[in-house]
Amino acid sequence: MPLSRQRLQERGYNQAHVLACALDASKIAHGVLLRMVDTPPQRTLARSERLQAVQHAYAVDPLQTYRIAQRRIVLLDDVMTSGASLHAAALALRQAGAAHITALVLARTE
Repeated sequence: MPLSRQRLQERGYNQAHVLACALDASKIAHGVLLRMVDTPPQRTLARSERLQAVQHAYAVDPLQTYRIAQRRIVLLDDVMTSGASLHAAALALRQAGAAHITALVLARTE
């Protein structure tokens, strides 16, 4: 899951990318899924606000759609709160032609 530029600068790393590298760095498609909108942290929002905040937050780089078309994709995230971000990212990948999308998370909030 891509971070916004601001959050990446604050943290200095993308935690989902670190997890993905630990699993299989050779299968990471970095830069394919883009974060288009800097949304507030999901933990601060109600569910309806989360869904709305990430509605257009992700897009697939148009020059990278060949890497998505008819492929099986695994989205990896560190923590899932409501699933709104994963759903929005999966929708962008589906619109780019992904054949199957699976979400994998390390932790889930209550």
